[in-house]
Amino acid sequence: MSSYAVPVVESPAAVAPGEILLIASGDLRQSANKVCWPAQAEMEKQLTEALRAEGFTLRRAHPYSADLGHGFISSQRMGMDVFTKIHPDAPVIVAEAVWQYSHNVFSGLQHHRGPILTVANWSGQWPGLVGMLNLNGCLHKGGVTFSTLWSKDFKDEFFRSGLRQWLTQHAIEHDSSHVRDLDLSVLPSAERELGRSLARDLKTRKAILGVFDEGCMGMYNAIIEDYLLNPTGVYKERLSQSALVAAMAKVTDSEAQAVRNWLDQRGLTFVTGANEETDLTDRQILGQCKMYIAATRIADQFGCDAIGIQYQLGLTDLVPASDLVEGLLNNVERPPVYDANGRELYAGKALPHFNEVDECAGRDALVTNRVWSAMRLDPATTLHDVRWGEHYSGGDIDEFVWVFQISGAVPASHIAGGYAKARSERQPIIYFRLGGGGLNGVCKPGHVVWSRVFVEGGALHVDLGRATAVELPAEETARRLKSVTPQWPIMHTLLHGVTRDQFMARHRANHLNVAYAPTSQVADQALAAKASMMAELGIHVHVCGD
Repeated sequence: MSSYAVPVVESPAAVAPGEILLIASGDLRQSANKVCWPAQAEMEKQLTEALRAEGFTLRRAHPYSADLGHGFISSQRMGMDVFTKIHPDAPVIVAEAVWQYSHNVFSGLQHHRGPILTVANWSGQWPGLVGMLNLNGCLHKGGVTFSTLWSKDFKDEFFRSGLRQWLTQHAIEHDSSHVRDLDLSVLPSAERELGRSLARDLKTRKAILGVFDEGCMGMYNAIIEDYLLNPTGVYKERLSQSALVAAMAKVTDSEAQAVRNWLDQRGLTFVTGANEETDLTDRQILGQCKMYIAATRIADQFGCDAIGIQYQLGLTDLVPASDLVEGLLNNVERPPVYDANGRELYAGKALPHFNEVDECAGRDALVTNRVWSAMRLDPATTLHDVRWGEHYSGGDIDEFVWVFQISGAVPASHIAGGYAKARSERQPIIYFRLGGGGLNGVCKPGHVVWSRVFVEGGALHVDLGRATAVELPAEETARRLKSVTPQWPIMHTLLHGVTRDQFMARHRANHLNVAYAPTSQVADQALAAKASMMAELGIHVHVCGD
């Protein structure tokens, strides 16, 4: 008889007829999971009632932990262990009322044979919509077959009919009539040629994305593999966040204070206090100023054309948040940074920063920077979370208005009134233990081009569309901010020719990129040039909406 230690693989039991398993991916941070659990518990209660009304039973595939105060899957290891207990053919609903780390459940879902449905509550609170969109993007990239739904109370007809379709057919059909593949022949000749020329230049001279630790918060969809990125003329310089901390230590207090003085002179309001645990302090701000200088110097040292700092993992245990830094880098007008010889770095230019080291957003920002600069437009660009939205009726507006919001990367030129109307407030402690501020304010009304680069089917794609950033009354802005994260900048946005549900069903990420243009005509021209450049680089271009 063999003495080998042969592992015994257990076979999970099949689910009972009419039974659906529920899994909930959460954060790696215990502080966030505990605070956000009540919203998740309420969503699961509503979802259970919706399934019961259709004659089905919803059962959690992993228990609530009284010791932890939540019932989330809170690590990749835990997610793998949970899926060993799930029958591979069982129908599964991934319910999300919170921001979640997709790698907690990605491995299990990637190998699951049964029908999968991702569901989010229509709320900007923590937010489940952003978490679900990120998971959806990861699943699309990974080639996983699944369906998706969203609802405010899980009683509306859109949700109920979609749920019924999934329960009976194991698939949901969403309207995607707003999406069409780019037809280069319809682009204006000047913009078509500009895009082609910029693409040929990029492939010849090549560019570098400086990546400070790849892969943030389990966002598999935010990573572009080298074999896809390199043929477009872009390469990665893999940097370490520890190197960034080391470089910060070399920045003098006087250099950091000069950055702070510059911002004070421009009118940026720092909302400060004395308590390091709860307030934004002068010490935290100087730390952020040192990071701004250090990041710029490292980018110059390695010849980077754009950089991305992960910050949500590791860095938040060492230094204040990078959000203020990101917004400064994305703006053309920003505090000057010098090297050891007194040379100003990236003088008169933005140094595009892609928040949460989202390489798809970085790839996009690089193209935007080239196109907008060639057209002599303000190249300031940023990504936003697709946070939430509601219909608004008032003044000249009677339609669905999105709330786009991100903790960092929003440049001052996107804020109505610029630096003088912007604020820097302490970041929420559940995410940023050591504090630090962002660049907060209401984004200005204007003409916008939105986009998202994504990986699917082993190829690079981009969705492009037009939007209008609008101004809402102060009381409506305040109401919406209370529904999301008030310390972060907000953008009120109308998407042209794309409904709420069309966008949610199609979008391959939690993020989208935005850039302004001075007129609607110029925005159309910029979109055309950007589409042409993307296509010439070999990226599959899809135009969304009007």
